[in-house]
Amino acid sequence: MSDLIQLLPDNVANQIAAGEVVQRPASVVKELLENAVDASATNIKLIIKDAGKTLIQVIDNGLGMSQTDARLAFERHATSKIKTANDLYNLHTNGFRGEALASIAAIAHVTLKTKQENQDLGNQIKIHGGDILSQEMVSTPKGSNFEVKNLFYNIPARRNFLKSNTVETRHIIDAFQRVAFTYPKISFSLYHNDSELYNLKSGNLKQRIVGILGANTNEKLVPINEETEILKIEGFITKPNFAKKKRGEQFFFVNNRFIKSAYLNHAITAAFEGLLSHGYHPSYFLFLTVPTKSIDINIHPTKTEIKFDNERDLYAIIRSTIKHSLGQYNVAPVLDFERDATLDTPYSFKSKSQGNTPNIAIDRNFNPFKADQNTNYNYKKKEVPAQWESLYLENNVESEIIENIEVDVENVSQQLFDEINDAPTYSTYQIHKKYLVSSIKSGMVLIDQNYAHQRILYEKYLAKLTMDGIGNQQLLFPLKINLNKSDIEIIKDIQMELQSAGFQISKILKDAVVLDAIPATISESEVVGIIEELIDHIKNEIPDTNFSQTDIIAKSLAKSLAIKSGTRLTQKEQEDILNKLFLCKEPNFSPFGKNTFITLTLKELEDKFN
Repeated sequence: MSDLIQLLPDNVANQIAAGEVVQRPASVVKELLENAVDASATNIKLIIKDAGKTLIQVIDNGLGMSQTDARLAFERHATSKIKTANDLYNLHTNGFRGEALASIAAIAHVTLKTKQENQDLGNQIKIHGGDILSQEMVSTPKGSNFEVKNLFYNIPARRNFLKSNTVETRHIIDAFQRVAFTYPKISFSLYHNDSELYNLKSGNLKQRIVGILGANTNEKLVPINEETEILKIEGFITKPNFAKKKRGEQFFFVNNRFIKSAYLNHAITAAFEGLLSHGYHPSYFLFLTVPTKSIDINIHPTKTEIKFDNERDLYAIIRSTIKHSLGQYNVAPVLDFERDATLDTPYSFKSKSQGNTPNIAIDRNFNPFKADQNTNYNYKKKEVPAQWESLYLENNVESEIIENIEVDVENVSQQLFDEINDAPTYSTYQIHKKYLVSSIKSGMVLIDQNYAHQRILYEKYLAKLTMDGIGNQQLLFPLKINLNKSDIEIIKDIQMELQSAGFQISKILKDAVVLDAIPATISESEVVGIIEELIDHIKNEIPDTNFSQTDIIAKSLAKSLAIKSGTRLTQKEQEDILNKLFLCKEPNFSPFGKNTFITLTLKELEDKFN
């Protein structure tokens, strides 16, 4: 039998590797930005077109590369970061595996211009689909200029799996922000379709946070700073009263590398226990510095997950540090129920002197229980009515009254049972303020009141948005909603759909939107939460076949306005949900694919008792 195993050609191997390294345009942005940072750049410029599908360009003023290094950079496993396996546990840079540029070049048209400071001319290399087309000397500024065009041009299937431009742009902005947060002393700028989204100057961390998220963020921040033998933690958290329903503004960095950790996130949530309303999440920007030998950052292709040697110790330190900061800056509320507010000194008297102490004359020999006191007291005996006996009934009168009282015990009991028998019988019952139970011919049905109401509202809003739009209510005063720059871009993309949904936008500012009218079905106090949830749904790609913006808005409104679990419903409200649910086109599932009800047959119920 002939041999079956053979070595893959380099171009095929690179395309396979690209499946791990390059999942979407944002993956390319992340790798190129991190390379620019590792090259000691002080100014980095990112240019994208069509959400990175047409062009991703990163220009930096870093060290640049020689002619030989420019060629080797696109070879697999070629890197300047590590030489031995032990170097994996002592990493101080970002890229180290040497696969990124080779993977990118395998699935795009790549042009690199680079020049070192001591060179007169730079070097230009062009690669299409992993094949080097040319390499020549050119005039170019110091640093590197990467152009990645027509991403996934030779893998149509992968290109078809990309999301809409709105979603892909959102991922690119996320990647940009993570690198920009990590290195506040480097200037960053971002341009999308010739429009400037960010122009971040060199500064400190707080200035960088404000530059990315908007000027209104400044008042929300509480500084965090603690250093122990195993962990140094610094950064900022937001005050509890600025918590949001979305989790977007939560950033963990370990040794200047962005990571995701549900375990450490729980430590922060635990520190805010009792300070946040249900469903709200704090924002944080925390930088952890740990010994490089205590972590393994090579356990995930995107390097966003890290394995810690002492995770439980880190959890305890983070939790206690944040609780301490919340108390230190008087963010945590302190309630003193014993204090009498009427005893507080008025502000007008705080600066005044106490004055002279008044003289009080006291007779220390006075004793009211001694009979020989020489003090004159005029006691007046209370007059008693002459006919005081009339206030009381004679025994025989009382007995006579009691004897004349007739109680028909039998009639009263019968009346109580008659009232019970005449009471209306209901077809629905509420359990634990969460589920509705109703009997059906074949058994019984259990309905989740929240999911059921979501389905009802979703079909209602979708029909209105598609046909004639949801009516709105004019606001007496315009409502200003503060948002960060990336969220503003999403609002611009869905402005027409928001108009149909009843949100009348009069102005779109750099870091805020102004509403003149809101949907008639919601109150003004609910608007901010709904807008934030809507933006979060778009960022997190609500599952949908065609990713219709109208559909997303309908789902967001339904989720935000649906009756929540824990709400007590009247009998009429219970029956209303039951009837409207089974009039829906798809009553079985919520807009997000959750079961709205389950049924139990009589046979299943009988089996429970056997």
